Amino acid sequence: MHIKDTAHQALAELGYPEQKVKTAQARQISATLYRALPDHHIDSVFELCEQLLESREWMLSLIAFDWAFRVKKQYTPSTFEVFERWLLEYVTDWYDCDDFCTHAFGELIVQYPQLIDKTHAWAKHDNFAVRRAVAVILIYPLNKGKYPQSAPLNAANLLFNDEHDLVQKGYGWLLKVLSKTSPNEVIDYLKTHHKEMPRVAFRYALEKLDKQARAELMSL
Repeated sequence: MHIKDTAHQALAELGYPEQKVKTAQARQISATLYRALPDHHIDSVFELCEQLLESREWMLSLIAFDWAFRVKKQYTPSTFEVFERWLLEYVTDWYDCDDFCTHAFGELIVQYPQLIDKTHAWAKHDNFAVRRAVAVILIYPLNKGKYPQSAPLNAANLLFNDEHDLVQKGYGWLLKVLSKTSPNEVIDYLKTHHKEMPRVAFRYALEKLDKQARAELMSL
């Protein structure tokens, strides 16, 4: 049976596609199907991931991105080319961007932080979800405390004037996560750029700062 058919059959037991399937339920199915795979070598898994992604169905994409994360111990720098191609070809909205970038793709940056420079070109892509990825790919490394020091503000600068609200929210989210460990860095950035910064990004960025800092920034 083709892997897409196998995944569909497992999801159908939950009523998919007629009924809404929760993300947690899909992840449970993903784990079960992954354990049943005869070969967990990264090349074999990625081939199956590609088949799932070709369906362009969110539930199957979720499984594909989950499997890609499960083989993280086999990543090499060349994995970037595979992941970038998936991003450019299959990621079309904020939810698949976030799922992919805050797990598998973010883990790759943790392991090989020098790869972050290759993401800068995405800031000029026509697809807003690809542009959002410039920021969101750093969320996982930030939470792990393993990222190039200048990367978060570089990403914010690259996306600063983007007109799409979901890109603005993306780099606002990035700054918010950065503020948990480097609040002064974020405060200084917001004070410097508050006049030109899109308000939605500004508000996202200050959410995790202390009450006094938030009040001061909101009064600017």
